[in-house]
Amino acid sequence: MVKRIIFAAVAYLALAGSCAFAQKNADAPMVFVPQWTPQAQFAGYYVALEKGFYDEEGINVRIEHPTTTSSAMDLMKNGEAQITTLQLTQALEEIDDGTPMVNILQTSMNNGLVIVSRRNMNPMDQKGSRVGIWSVGFGQMAICMSNMENLDYQWIPFAGNVNLFLVGALDATLAMSYNEYYQILQSGYKIDYNHVYRFSEHGYNVQEDGVWIRTDVYKNNTDKAQAFARASRKGWEWAAEHEEETLDIVMDYCKRYNIGTNRIMQKLMLEEILRLQLDRESGNREFRLRPDMVETASSLLYDNGMTNRLFTIDDLLAK
Repeated sequence: MVKRIIFAAVAYLALAGSCAFAQKNADAPMVFVPQWTPQAQFAGYYVALEKGFYDEEGINVRIEHPTTTSSAMDLMKNGEAQITTLQLTQALEEIDDGTPMVNILQTSMNNGLVIVSRRNMNPMDQKGSRVGIWSVGFGQMAICMSNMENLDYQWIPFAGNVNLFLVGALDATLAMSYNEYYQILQSGYKIDYNHVYRFSEHGYNVQEDGVWIRTDVYKNNTDKAQAFARASRKGWEWAAEHEEETLDIVMDYCKRYNIGTNRIMQKLMLEEILRLQLDRESGNREFRLRPDMVETASSLLYDNGMTNRLFTIDDLLAK
């Protein structure tokens, strides 16, 4: 009963936010909020804004970022933002929890999740180990895999860096191949290839980042949402052809928001993000959800009790 009341309250807030947005004039900005702080993971959107691709589509876009007190989904649910990025598994959980959303652009074609061992072991041989997991989410696939493989990991939350791993407080940690993995390498820690478990190589290659918009907002602003998707795709395509200038733009955003990073780290991140955007079969940036990966993600979440229903790609695409 309590859960139903919470869902009803969330639905009310979402409806109120979408109605308020629809009532504003045509020049009102569409607020886009990535799921994390500024970094090369979101380079294509920064490029689209700074190079004027959104302006060319006739839409006014403002990019905001989540804070320690307001997540991207918080901003979406209360109507302060209309568009966000989410991993596919996150999106399925949010939809199942009562926030209807649709995918208007899919950037990731491959999974970048890894487990890095601190004990010079294959993570699959570390049953019962203390494994770091993000306190803000992103770990759904890892929890599913751990359950499926009977690893009985003890999940230890961390905020957003690899300090617990480096000081030896963890036996292993989750990491993104484009982020924490490189943070560990930049710290000077040596990692043997055999001590890293790559989800994409073991039957868990599920797409990650895509662009999601609440269904009600999409219906009221279809043209603007589609324009946002076109301009964002153009931003990513431009970024792939102009990596150094893209890095200039990314670093400007990092400095603006006081993000502790460096150009080498962001370059490694951008290169890996662009690699993960290439479909393994076609070798192209296809910018689409794959039905087989939606089915895999949905089955994993459902079988592990994280969602109450199974999803197909038709449930997720904007119509």
